[in-house]
Amino acid sequence: MPRLGKYNRLKIIKTVDFGLYLDGGEEFGEVLLPTRYIPEGVSEGDLLRVFLYRDSEDRVIATTEKPYAEVDGFAYLKVSAVNNLGAFLDWGLMKELLLPFSEQKGRVKVGDWCSVYIYLDEKSGRLVASERLGRFLSEEPPSYRINQEVRLFIYDETPEAFRAIINNSHTGLLYKNEVFVPLEKGRRIRGYIKKLREDSKIDLSLQKSGYKGNVLPAASAILEKLKESEGYIPLTDKSPPKEIYRIFGFSKKNFKKAVGNLYRKRLIRLEEDGIYLIDE
Repeated sequence: MPRLGKYNRLKIIKTVDFGLYLDGGEEFGEVLLPTRYIPEGVSEGDLLRVFLYRDSEDRVIATTEKPYAEVDGFAYLKVSAVNNLGAFLDWGLMKELLLPFSEQKGRVKVGDWCSVYIYLDEKSGRLVASERLGRFLSEEPPSYRINQEVRLFIYDETPEAFRAIINNSHTGLLYKNEVFVPLEKGRRIRGYIKKLREDSKIDLSLQKSGYKGNVLPAASAILEKLKESEGYIPLTDKSPPKEIYRIFGFSKKNFKKAVGNLYRKRLIRLEEDGIYLIDE
């Protein structure tokens, strides 16, 4: 069944001067796709992937434009207007997304950015946004595993950590002293479960922990880089963490463990100017 706020594959049933009508089923009936959004080379009977939402006259309408987020998801959006109904957020479509006053944590103004959840309001039948994210998170205790790969949405930060939504369900913390890649609110990134606390709070990492999950893959990456670089990498244990992360994508701590692993296996030698591959 077609859903508002989601991508749907709908059949073209009729062509008119101002667009195409698509089959929205019993729920929506005939849905207009305006001319400006029609892809080239389509005809009646074809299936089109379109996004459904309500226009300014409250009619269900289709578009091939890509919104920044879908219903039942989190997003970081800019306030483009404010009126007596609330704030309006730019979410990539012609009609902006309403953030009602009742769903704001504090009064927002034009130019502000907000971390919000997008949902379908049952009373009005309209798509709206809320800054009250906790209402939309799972109430079930987290059942993740250590080193489990998860999807993260960075929704806030403190002086010590970034706050992230985990798999659209729970929240966790990424501590800044363990992050060596530029992060900002609104970023979507892959992460890993680092620690499950007794109070159900979750610590996160951008890398797997443990010897097998971290050190061995890092050692393999260093070896590959050495082979690609004619047996030499200009990095040492004094190299800045950000430089190591830029080249390899892992922390200086794991870099040093991996280098130690390779050194003990006599696969590399360490000099003041960098790491050298030992010829077999």
